[in-house]
Amino acid sequence: MKTPMQPQAQLLAVTFDLDGLMFNTEELYQEVGRQVLERRGKQLTGELLDEMMGRKSNLALQIMIDWHELDATAEALGLESMEIMSRLLPERLAPCPGLLELLDALQEAGIPRGIATSSGRAFVEAVLAQSELRECFSFVLSSENIEHGKPAPDVYLLAAEKHAVQPAEMLVLEDSQIGCRAANAAGAYTVAVPSGRSHDHDFEGVRFIADTLTDERIYQVLGL
Repeated sequence: MKTPMQPQAQLLAVTFDLDGLMFNTEELYQEVGRQVLERRGKQLTGELLDEMMGRKSNLALQIMIDWHELDATAEALGLESMEIMSRLLPERLAPCPGLLELLDALQEAGIPRGIATSSGRAFVEAVLAQSELRECFSFVLSSENIEHGKPAPDVYLLAAEKHAVQPAEMLVLEDSQIGCRAANAAGAYTVAVPSGRSHDHDFEGVRFIADTLTDERIYQVLGL
């Protein structure tokens, strides 16, 4: 295991991506996408998943529509997707390895936590309510909070502002290449924590690639 690149400034706050980083929701989104496309005689390929991952929900769905030339709108597919997801969440939602332990360590150290996700507000609040973790975070930024989604840096610049720190003083934990590009562009200390298909993503520019949220290097750079 390589020694992590030391931060140029003390890390004073942590911002988490949500899907595939905190929870297994990328896996659930894949099941939703598979069902949506199966109803139309289409397949959800790995290449399509890579194009959609990390993007704002409406843009990801538009990519799906364009990819398969579907006769549908992103809004209609969004409603259909949420209906399927609402049946999956109660039975299959699970935290990613190390999430709960890391949140406990951050809380004990008094390090503030925030969430910056490309998912919609209603979905995020449903996930946090089911997991009973909403109170662990001082803010939640969703797709409705920004005009330009990842890989644009907007959501992470806003996260630093919410934390009242400089971007370089903020650790960002991301699972996708698009999310890491956004955090890098914002000037944050970016750590990739890939899962599933994102193990094959290009994480150029990140400080290091963690195995999971249990990776001791995450704790090391935070002084935990």
